[in-house]
Amino acid sequence: MSLVLRLLILWGTSEKVQGKASKLWLQPLNETFLQTGELPSGFLWGVGSAAFPTEGSWDADGKGESVWDRFTRHTDPSSNSYIQWEEDLESVRYLGVNFYAFSLSWTRIFPDGNAKAHPNPAGVQHYRRLIGKLKELQVEPVVTLFHWDLPQVLQERFGGWLNRSTADVFADYAAFCFRTFGAEVRYWITMHNPFLLAVQGYGTGAHAPGETGDPADPFIAAHNLLRAHAKAWHLYDKHFRRHQHGNVSITLGSHWVEPLHGQATPTNLELCQKAMEAVIGWFAEPIYGSGDYPESLKASHRGVIPEFSAQERLWIKGTADFFSLAFGPEMLRVGQGLARFGQTVKLDLRSVLVWVQQTYSDPQLLLAESSWFSDASVGVQDTKAIYLMKRFIMQVMQAVSVDGVRVFGYTAWTLLDGFEWNHGYSIRRGLFYIDFSEPERRRLPKTSAHFYRRLVRDNGFPAENTPHIEGRFPCDFQFGVSESVLQVHLRPFSPQFTDPQLYRWNLSGDGTLSPVMGILLHTRPVQCTDFLFIQRHLFLLGVTGSAHYRFALDWTQLSPGGDPEKVRFYRCVLMELQRRGIRPVVTLYHPSYRSPSLGLPEALHADGGWRNASAVEAFVSYAAFCFHKFGEFVSTWITVNEPNRLTEAYTEDRKTVVRNLLLAHAKAWRIYDERFRQKQGGAVSLAIHADWVEPANPFLESHKSAQQQFLAFELGHLLDPLIGGGNEGRGNGFSKAERAELKGALDFIALNHFTTRLVAPWENVKPQKPEHGCALMTDITWPASHLRQALVPWGLRKMLGWVRDRYGDRLPIIVMATGVDDQAVHDDQLRQSYIRSYLQEALKARELDGVNLRGFYIWKLQDHHDLQFGLFSSAAHHSQPKASISLYRDIISHRGFPSAADLRPLTCRDADNGTSCELCTRIAENKPLLFFSISLLIHTRTLFHWRKSYYGLWIC
Repeated sequence: MSLVLRLLILWGTSEKVQGKASKLWLQPLNETFLQTGELPSGFLWGVGSAAFPTEGSWDADGKGESVWDRFTRHTDPSSNSYIQWEEDLESVRYLGVNFYAFSLSWTRIFPDGNAKAHPNPAGVQHYRRLIGKLKELQVEPVVTLFHWDLPQVLQERFGGWLNRSTADVFADYAAFCFRTFGAEVRYWITMHNPFLLAVQGYGTGAHAPGETGDPADPFIAAHNLLRAHAKAWHLYDKHFRRHQHGNVSITLGSHWVEPLHGQATPTNLELCQKAMEAVIGWFAEPIYGSGDYPESLKASHRGVIPEFSAQERLWIKGTADFFSLAFGPEMLRVGQGLARFGQTVKLDLRSVLVWVQQTYSDPQLLLAESSWFSDASVGVQDTKAIYLMKRFIMQVMQAVSVDGVRVFGYTAWTLLDGFEWNHGYSIRRGLFYIDFSEPERRRLPKTSAHFYRRLVRDNGFPAENTPHIEGRFPCDFQFGVSESVLQVHLRPFSPQFTDPQLYRWNLSGDGTLSPVMGILLHTRPVQCTDFLFIQRHLFLLGVTGSAHYRFALDWTQLSPGGDPEKVRFYRCVLMELQRRGIRPVVTLYHPSYRSPSLGLPEALHADGGWRNASAVEAFVSYAAFCFHKFGEFVSTWITVNEPNRLTEAYTEDRKTVVRNLLLAHAKAWRIYDERFRQKQGGAVSLAIHADWVEPANPFLESHKSAQQQFLAFELGHLLDPLIGGGNEGRGNGFSKAERAELKGALDFIALNHFTTRLVAPWENVKPQKPEHGCALMTDITWPASHLRQALVPWGLRKMLGWVRDRYGDRLPIIVMATGVDDQAVHDDQLRQSYIRSYLQEALKARELDGVNLRGFYIWKLQDHHDLQFGLFSSAAHHSQPKASISLYRDIISHRGFPSAADLRPLTCRDADNGTSCELCTRIAENKPLLFFSISLLIHTRTLFHWRKSYYGLWIC
């Protein structure tokens, strides 16, 4: 970071942080799940450019030399906009914007900068034509008088902006422009981002004129820039406003900073406020605030920073008709070094907008520059630029709709690729690509231009899918909770009726129990109710109102042959579920990265795991054992959970692993079909991880192809051999007999769906290319959880539609697991939004798209340790219920989303889960008591069972 910028930031920390805006670092802005929406009617969409980077023709038709011409030694492979201006306007017309913001070249109108001399006719005529044509196209011109390209003569004669006289010369130039072009111009910008000019032009030397002199120079230049702006505004206000009815402002740049690592200490908060005051506040406070520089700036630079007299303060205050803001990469580059002072720079346009709103009395606001940049090699396929633009515009929408900021226009920067100041041609910011090696300088629309065009047409992001619908799921629809491996818990165990000993309490006055010697009581055999874990666990399940419960057996505990006590534990779980009217869905093998053996018996894992065909036979034997021992209680089986995720654990031989997993499933299905189905009447499937993907760049056919390629690989290579759809099992080296065994070995389609991602063709040449040949990413504008899982409800509906379209509707579909992590202890708003919105999309898929969807299972019942996916916190956190339980139970009781005229719970006798106890009914009727009531009951039941377990049978 430059010495000048350090001086701007590192002043003393004795002053307290002032103003309403300071609370932005203490109290974050309201979280919003906004993904779609439109900006207010009449919102102005625009595109902008600057003269020096695009016009070229630096000395054509009498144009004079600017400081940037000198600074760059007349580098001129430009966009040639002076000659090809009509092509520029054709590009503007293509975008469909309301306005075009551009700057005038001072030296094209007055070659030596002197507005009292005769103007250059060619320059004046050029801008007359440009403005006139824009008006014909019904595109409003937004004209900037000065975008850094000061006449070189003024730099040599006066020292540029270090001389007060330059402000007077600028005022003369402004008056000429108002008089000459003002009849056609409603919006004027006096100058663009004077902060960068002052700091980098007269401090660091990175910008023209490249001065690196006295540390006071940036403050002197800024002082004169402010005076020049004020002079121009007063001229317009006094002589032109009455007839031209225009508006005049100045574009100020800003970044956004936050305390490093979120450490909101008083010192860090103060530094954040001062960082904003040192950048945007340096120029905004005199104009929109007190009429003077920020107190923090003045206090640390007395004797260096110029002072405004009392009369000047009154004169400069209020010299803007709206607030014009620039938010781009240059400002953030300048601020990158702030992290070392307890701050971090963020791409948070929304916070900047709210800071301006709260600091400067809620002005009307124009985004005069907003964009990011791409590498020059990107060409027209600027996918990342699309999502950064989308991010900024979403932040504008949030600021307008949630925070009430009065933004009235947005300027995409910039129209064309050009000379990017001190970065030259190494980066690109244009919506239209230019190959500077071609003399024709053709304007080629990038994909960001197509995106922006659609955005302007739609006035934002209208919802792609149907809005909220009313309706109910049928009585046979499975509302459930899904869990991973249900570990065997042989303790705690209640020996209340199995301990023959009789006890006396407090015999010696010490409050303990003493056995009565010589007396033994009759006992009864152990029963399922003795497993205290089962009672507590299924009590939690009952509170959710779910009629179905999916859990996995622990293969490592049941193989080989099965420990009788562990078999009894699982049978007791199933019997207790049956007693409570809850139907189990049992997964035979749920791979886990937490397990060193991936959930396989250790001997199998040591022998190569799923690389070895022996795992297939071992699994089939294990499946047959489970069907035999537990099948009388189980109507739905999942053989393997997410085989497409399991294969990622095998860096080599993935095709062999997939082959063995599919054969293991098919053989298990055949055994069930031949030996158990007739008596047990169940259904068998395998659960596929099925997140949706969208083309990262919807304007490129290659990205659309990548979407289909990814889905065909992710789902097709597992489901095609079982159902059909194009592969028929031939891609994994199956024999004819094996293909026959695979074909039809599926009773329903089980999908685990959590989120949606973006997909693009793999462009990295590294050897770690994924098998599907695609790169995955996330839309940064999508709401996301703590673990960065994006919430995209419509992705579920699209996934269900894709599966239906590919495989038909012969087999029903069940969403076997879906959920989101949420850090809330109780009021888990994110999870509530997830459950509500994803179930809405499930209902739309059934009712509007005709998808044969039969079930929806929430992942999962209880956290293991930290607050994540559970409807209840972990046992270590006292199994506290979260608010989403009440929401889910309410949806289940109404079987969906009935109309307001029909809110009565729907009674489904056949689907009754047996949990409609008096307690649960009262909880449903008194939702605010949910948290307290369940917590108290869980605690009481736990204490009661613990006393029975510890003391056995006791007497007073």
